Amino acid sequence: MFESLTNKLQGIFDQLGQRGKLTEADVDVALREVRLALLEADVNLAVTKDFIKRVKERAVGADVLKALQPGQMVIKIVYEELIATLGEPGKLNLMGPSPRVIMLVGLQGSGKTTTAAKLALRIRRDGRRPFLIAADTYRPAAVDQLKTLAKQLNVEIYDEGISAAPPDICERGFKVAQNAGAGVVIIDTAGRLQIDERLMTELEAIKARTNPAEILLVADAMTGQEAVKIAEGFNQRVGLTGLILTKMDGDARGGAAISMRAVTGVPIKFVGVGEKADALEPFYPDRIAQRILGMGDMLSLIERAQEAFDQKEAERLQRKFMKAEFNLEDFLAQMQQVKKMGPIGQLLDLIPGLSRFKDQIDQAEAEKGMRKIEALIRSMTPEERRNPKILNASRKKRIARGAGYINSPKKPEGELEGVQEINALLKQFREMQRMMKMLKGGRGIDLGSMFR
Repeated sequence: MFESLTNKLQGIFDQLGQRGKLTEADVDVALREVRLALLEADVNLAVTKDFIKRVKERAVGADVLKALQPGQMVIKIVYEELIATLGEPGKLNLMGPSPRVIMLVGLQGSGKTTTAAKLALRIRRDGRRPFLIAADTYRPAAVDQLKTLAKQLNVEIYDEGISAAPPDICERGFKVAQNAGAGVVIIDTAGRLQIDERLMTELEAIKARTNPAEILLVADAMTGQEAVKIAEGFNQRVGLTGLILTKMDGDARGGAAISMRAVTGVPIKFVGVGEKADALEPFYPDRIAQRILGMGDMLSLIERAQEAFDQKEAERLQRKFMKAEFNLEDFLAQMQQVKKMGPIGQLLDLIPGLSRFKDQIDQAEAEKGMRKIEALIRSMTPEERRNPKILNASRKKRIARGAGYINSPKKPEGELEGVQEINALLKQFREMQRMMKMLKGGRGIDLGSMFR
């Protein structure tokens, strides 16, 4: 999401790092560029001015200008001030008598309904019993959408269709959840503008009747500068306790994440990073600051790996790897687990130093290549996967046809292309086996330790 801002800041800091010593004029030039980069990324003007002022006050000190690596010192200051601007990590307030109520508010189209389902899944994983209330009676099919998501996730839900008033639905739904022994009630309210008096009054009525422990604004990270006004409007009327930013995996410029927290003083508690039910992550200011500055985010990468990789499977693959017994069946299993961690572009953002090379990699082509490999291996018999040496010309042609490489008048070379892809795969696989044999007998690598 912060790709444009990250690239600009990396260019500025690369120039700073090339200077042996810095003068106050050097710092001024660099900070002017940082200011422009932040404004272009849709960061609020007042927030940008305050940020640059704080950085400059610290960066022109004698300790920085006389340091052995003054450029690195400036980067450190920018990093620390970014964290300060993004605020402390926000946690849900779920302490107290059950059920605790979480009320989701925001504009129409911000992603409240899918976020309600994602939040329910996360709460259940944390050991609490979630309960959904469908209170969006204005958007066509909103109730049906939430019911479908609830059924997919096996989460209890209360709805009265679209005929009753939302405050009444929420009050009755809360009593049902209470009687059912639910731990957390999540209310999906209708999208509305913060200047719509009638609908904002409705939100106040829902708040009065359900006494929510959390009122979370679900905001589209691609909204830009307008996001600040939206957050301020909702905060004034219903008193927000937190923010959830959706579509953080998109191509938004990122200013909303920096601005909304600074202007409202309300913590960002979660970020949506995809369409899947588990694509809701806690917001960690230090990790976001690292990503913005191109420093990667190894903690998030490891957490994704821990969620995606089965520990027993990882240990099994490690044993086979160290015995040089790794076959195509194992390779397919490993590739499936890596795919669970997310798109290639997101993973590159998390690895220190690699985000700047993301533009040099055709991500769509890389994803397509993985799908081709998967199709080829799946078209093999179990025996062929375990012992690729038996793959002769006729077997390769059969596999190519099974993977979709079929001769036709339009593309007579289809089958040949498939055989060439198989040969390339086998060449890479033999190279991997050769490396395994070189490692065998040595100290080895504890691949499983990462996932314990």
